[in-house]
Amino acid sequence: MGARFQRGEVGGGFGLEGAAGMTQESFGRGAGFSASHVSAVESETRALTMDFIRRADRALKNNGLFERMVAKLGAPSWFLPWLDAERVATQLRSWQPSLVPGLLQTEQYARAVIRCDDTLSEEEVEERLAARLDRQSILTQPKAPQFVAVIGEEVLRRAGEDFRAIMAGQITHLTVMAERPNISVHIVPNDVSMHAGPTGPFILARAADGKWVCQLENQLGGLVISGDDDVATLLSKWETIRNEALPRRQSTDLMKEVVTSWT
Repeated sequence: MGARFQRGEVGGGFGLEGAAGMTQESFGRGAGFSASHVSAVESETRALTMDFIRRADRALKNNGLFERMVAKLGAPSWFLPWLDAERVATQLRSWQPSLVPGLLQTEQYARAVIRCDDTLSEEEVEERLAARLDRQSILTQPKAPQFVAVIGEEVLRRAGEDFRAIMAGQITHLTVMAERPNISVHIVPNDVSMHAGPTGPFILARAADGKWVCQLENQLGGLVISGDDDVATLLSKWETIRNEALPRRQSTDLMKEVVTSWT
């Protein structure tokens, strides 16, 4: 199984406030959150964050136990809040100028991408691959989020002869996934020379309470953004990039055309 951060792994759904003789109100006061915020985290309508975990440690006076447990779950600490936000999301919006989004990668494509990090052992590659494939289940679960992925055309065409079979399989998978009612894939064509996207990839997640969270990717891993002003800026950038992309049907036709051009 992949390293997915479930609330039950840290305090049984944070119902520990009851076991510690605390109400949601008293727990919230100790942690610096309202009772409604605590309730939303427990009911999974609000994403669990590292800030919440650290404050829960403080409220329960357990010397950082939850944070240490998080560190042992097999994913970088910065990524765990994103996994949780992704898992409870009602909407996902992704921009990728250089790779197929992880949630839409085939096993062969994902393995090739992960192997680009030559510091990883084969065992570590397979562990990361399993985690990535496990995450993809959110797209096919009941009440799956609406996922809109915008991809640069150059992602599709980055395929030397030694990689072409993998890429053909990947593009076919994209067209199949794009047929699902909750998934849209849009391509920004190469002839759009300048737009807001080349500065880097990002993905946004919206929780049931309307709160947005964003993950920014970089060479050192990534960063999870939840500040209202920063998220609003990224939502605006995403809309600008989306406006440059082809409609759904034309995007699918372009993906098929790319594969056909290799035969």
